[in-house]
Amino acid sequence: MEKLEKEFNEKFGSEGEMETFFAPGRVNLIGEHIDYNGGHVFPCALSIGTYAVARKRNDHKIKLYSLNFAESGVVEVDLDNLSYNDSHDWANYPKGVIVTFLQANYSIPTGFEIAFWGNIPNGAGLSSSASIELVTSIIVKELFQLTIEKIDMIKLSQKAENEYIGVSCGIMDQFAIGMGKRDHAILLNCDTYEYFYTPIPLDEYTLIIANTNKRRGLADSKYNERRNQCEDALQALKKELDVKSLSDLTKAEFENYKYLIKDPIAQKRAKHAVYENRRTVEAVEKLNQNDIESFGQLMNESHRSLRDDYEVSSIELDILVEAAWKEGAIGSRMTGAGFGGCTISIVAQKGIDFFIERVSAAYYEQTGLKADFYAVDIGDGAKRL
Repeated sequence: MEKLEKEFNEKFGSEGEMETFFAPGRVNLIGEHIDYNGGHVFPCALSIGTYAVARKRNDHKIKLYSLNFAESGVVEVDLDNLSYNDSHDWANYPKGVIVTFLQANYSIPTGFEIAFWGNIPNGAGLSSSASIELVTSIIVKELFQLTIEKIDMIKLSQKAENEYIGVSCGIMDQFAIGMGKRDHAILLNCDTYEYFYTPIPLDEYTLIIANTNKRRGLADSKYNERRNQCEDALQALKKELDVKSLSDLTKAEFENYKYLIKDPIAQKRAKHAVYENRRTVEAVEKLNQNDIESFGQLMNESHRSLRDDYEVSSIELDILVEAAWKEGAIGSRMTGAGFGGCTISIVAQKGIDFFIERVSAAYYEQTGLKADFYAVDIGDGAKRL
């Protein structure tokens, strides 16, 4: 924060009162590609995230700067002209949030300036985009003393990504980042927004995130294609079943009625959605019984389903996960949208260094790429510091 505040003063001057903010990244422990299928997800906020320093201005200018993209300099826009601009790159995310607040008739009478710095690896699938959206939401709320509930900030941030950025993400990323709670994960029903905090009894275990360093672009990945395939499958099932989403189905119901989905690819996608939703609920039950081993086995099943039925894994992700299984992880799976990004593993604390050394070596040997590893804590949601 000291470095960021110094940078803020250099870029924007030192007059006026600065305020500081933070929004975490998130990782989904199980329940992948379920948020837009109306089912249950189980994410948690992380101790890494996006830090921001902000200050109100007396005119209509909005000035945005990121230490992560220092070469881009300060992006300057006007409160009266916040249209999407390719050349603004990362700054379109905070711009989109400001737009959705204005569209929802929240009063933002003046401009402001923000300096950001994040320690979430870019493009790793740990929701750096939703993190910058939520930190911007908190900034706008606090700077202008807006009366807005956290859930509405979460919805507006999601709307910014859906409509302004053009990525059809579900609610999970923004929800986990907005509502995170230290040492707890959130069982969230993405259809009803009903949620429960579940303590994560890691005790002698640690969460290890491994970054493939294979960049994945969410907007131009096959994310939207998978979403459309699930929608096609749902429409086929609706010919005989009264269901609102794929996650309404039990595994038995799906097996009985899957013949209605004529496209074999769409049928595989739907199978993942149905089975993953049930896996997630069962996984939380296992945690509540303090059965971390069974929870890990369900993580492993989740990865196989994402690899074989949903086909959003990659060679790099599979190599990391299989190496983690071989080196004694309780559970390991890809996390996030896929096609690169990260894995999440549960590893015994006493063997962390050995685990990282062995998995790293196996990964490099097979891909020629160097993976980055992070032992992470489960942290709180977006907040003013």
